[in-house]
Amino acid sequence: MQKITSKDNEFIKHIKKLKDKKYRDMANEYLIEGIKLVEEAIQEKAPIKQIILCDDCEKNAAISKDLMYAIAKHECVYVTENILKYLSEVQSPQGILAVIEKNNNDMQIDYTQDVIVALDDVQDPGNLGTILRTVDSVGLTQILLSKGTADAFNPKVVRSTMGAIFRVKIIECEDLKQTLKEIKKHKFKIVVSSLQTENTIYDIKYQKKVIVIGNEANGVEPTIMQMSDEAIKIPMLGKTESLNASVATGIILYEYVRQKLKG
Repeated sequence: MQKITSKDNEFIKHIKKLKDKKYRDMANEYLIEGIKLVEEAIQEKAPIKQIILCDDCEKNAAISKDLMYAIAKHECVYVTENILKYLSEVQSPQGILAVIEKNNNDMQIDYTQDVIVALDDVQDPGNLGTILRTVDSVGLTQILLSKGTADAFNPKVVRSTMGAIFRVKIIECEDLKQTLKEIKKHKFKIVVSSLQTENTIYDIKYQKKVIVIGNEANGVEPTIMQMSDEAIKIPMLGKTESLNASVATGIILYEYVRQKLKG
């Protein structure tokens, strides 16, 4: 078994550079880390290019024999513990990472779904990761991201999706306004959140709707507000006027779930 022991190794340099968005875009790859995420990637048949293992990883009881058998079917690269720590993004590495190819081949929007979520310059990686996880939890399989939204393949985002990133198609929009105009041609209505409306999330039907979630500080861009068909707000009984973007998204999407279950 060949083992990489030097930080100067070209493959290790390549993996280290995948922490940079520009390099991820150029290489069309991103990095995942941890037993659970690698296991999810294998189960979801994600396009795994390499799996990187600590040289004594097989002694780690946390990795089951079944998972080790599945891992062995892929191209594996073994590294020393020091190299693994050098590549890791976490305090206590689990001894396993994988390089995943970004699946950019299919950027077509699925118009058969009841609801499409669009993010307008959502900046916080934690918010983005949580929203992706929520979108996955309600059975939606795609999300639209404006050019100014955080990178969905940022390591923090990937970790916080808890595997949802393998199931939700990321559609990056060069011009979100133009994309929304195209969606409207398919008889979808654009829904934005606003404090300047009497309509609440309970007053609309979640069929053929694009839910636009705005920037944490500034909300939905004014031009998108102007082209929207409906505005809604989350009714609140306390003094707080606004909620975290990911929390708000969850509340809205679970009203969609409630309506769907009710039939």
